[in-house]
Order: sequence, then C-alpha cells, then structure tokens
Amino acid sequence: MLRIGVDTGGTFTDFVRLSESGVVVNKVRSTPEDPSRAILSGLADLGAADGGADVVHGSTVATNAVLERKGARVALVATAGFEDVLRIGRQTRSELYNFLVPERRPIVEPRLTFGLHERMSADGTPLTPVDLEEVDRLAIMLRDEGVDIVALCLLHSYGNPAHEEIVEARLRVAGLEVTASHRVLPEYREFERWSTTAVNAYVTPLMARYLTALEERLQGSRLSIMQSNGGSISAAAAKATAVQTILSGPSAGVVGAGGGSIAYLDAGGALRVGPRSAPPASR
Repeated sequence: MLRIGVDTGGTFTDFVRLSESGVVVNKVRSTPEDPSRAILSGLADLGAADGGADVVHGSTVATNAVLERKGARVALVATAGFEDVLRIGRQTRSELYNFLVPERRPIVEPRLTFGLHERMSADGTPLTPVDLEEVDRLAIMLRDEGVDIVALCLLHSYGNPAHEEIVEARLRVAGLEVTASHRVLPEYREFERWSTTAVNAYVTPLMARYLTALEERLQGSRLSIMQSNGGSISAAAAKATAVQTILSGPSAGVVGAGGGSIAYLDAGGALRVGPRSAPPASR
C-alpha cells in the first residue's frame, strides 16, 4: 500500500509518497476555499487518485477556524452555579496592573450559557439527581436559539460521568449535537476541562463536514489526521474530538521539516531551537 503524507498550508500543499520504489515529493498550490481540491490534485500527480493509499493529513482547518473565529455557534451547559467558569478563567492577565485590558473574546456567547440543577461529589457520589423535565425545557431553549452544538460540562464528571451521560442522551434525542467533557478531557480542574470542551465544540462541526467530504472523495483510501502532539488519529476520531487537531498543520510541518535546526541552551539556560541550521554535510 502506498503511504502518503499531506501537509496543507496557506500557500502550498506538500506531499510525500513512500512506496517500495522509494520516496517521491510533490507540491501544489493550496485551495483555501476547499482544501480537499488541492489534496486530490496532488494525489493524482502521485498516482494515488484511485484510492488504496494510506493517507496521513496535517490539516489547518481547525486552526484557522479558531484564529479567524469562524467556528460553530456553541452553547455551554454547566452545573448551576458554575456558569461563569470560562469567563473567570485562571485570573491570568497579560498586564497585571492594567485595569483597562480588553476582555478576551469568548468562544461561547454569555447569553448561550445555561445552568442545570444537578450535583456530583468529587468522589463520584451523586448528590442532586438530574431533573429530566428541566433538561427537556433546556433543549427547547437551545433549539430556539439555533445553536450548532452544545458543550456539556458538569461538575466532577471525570469521577463519574453518569449525569453527563443522562443529559447528553436526552439532548441528542431532542435533535441537538453534543460534546461532553468526560469524553473530551476526563480530568479534574474545571477550567481546563471546560475550556477544552468548548473549543472542541467550536471546531467539531466544521472539521466533521470537511473530513466527511474528503473521505468520500478519496474513494477507499484510509485517512488519518495529524494530532497537535505529532501523532495521528483516525478520521472518525478527529470528527468526534477535533480539538486534538488544533495544531495539526503546524505539528505536521515540524515533523516533516526543520531537521537541520540547531538546538541549544541560551544564556539563561532555556532550550532554543533555530533559527540557525546545521550545514548540509552534517545533517
């Protein structure tokens, strides 16, 4: 089977084909309005347009959605009393003593944040059960608001996801798309878990549409997506947890290039990489 790496950039889309006959590289102009067009063109140049290839794709779709604020319309559903966790954040400020620093532009509009009266203890013991009638009323409000997806973030769901599972199932029956925090990042610390879940909700619909269309056009090739950590996951996993691909494109660029950059410790003892490069003979 042919193995092909694809890195989509703003100007060019780069390809590396690995087969028994060796390595072949290719470069085509990117098509930002539809990145899959450039991918299909490059695959055709490499003789892989008819399917049957193992394609690993570094994508900037999720990256650009966040940077350009072109993601989904997200509603946040949280445990009542904790609706402002994302707004409060970690109290980190770029200018500690400046009271006039502009507020961060939120991914979730304040009016699309809702509280549910339920409670789970830190050890996973249910304290206040989920009120299904309240969930049904909430589903009606969410549909009326025209949200694209719901970020479901309930207290201590990392210890026991039962309440999130109940609410998630109920909202899905009502026809709503849901991303639940215990599936995205089942770890303690509310801000980190909820912010990651909100970003996942923000980019998942766009990424899912893109990958579904790309899989259909690849005609039987196996598609994997680069993660932010430089590894790869299946297209199905990337559709469900698109937050893992936020730095997919940049990480693919680092793994496929920059091998000659010199790493060194600066005067303060911090690790630096580049911009100096090793001479070709020593690479």
